[in-house]
Amino acid sequence: MTPSADQVAAFQANGGFTPATVSTVVLGFVFAILLLWGVWAMRTAYVGWAEQRLSQRQFLGVIVRFVAMYLVLSFFLLS
Repeated sequence: MTPSADQVAAFQANGGFTPATVSTVVLGFVFAILLLWGVWAMRTAYVGWAEQRLSQRQFLGVIVRFVAMYLVLSFFLLS
């Protein structure tokens, strides 16, 4: 659903920025949170692997899941 020109003008007049700017900020926030979570998950998995509480297969599983999730989210949010 695309907003009409009047709706975009009203949004910009009241907010001081365009809807495209809001979209960019929200996408940036989502990807920043996802990357922070990914770093935390991979670091936690590495510590578990280094202390031999996780096997190498489980460690690689965490990495592969994060990369897959990042790629799928990128595809859906940026298309």
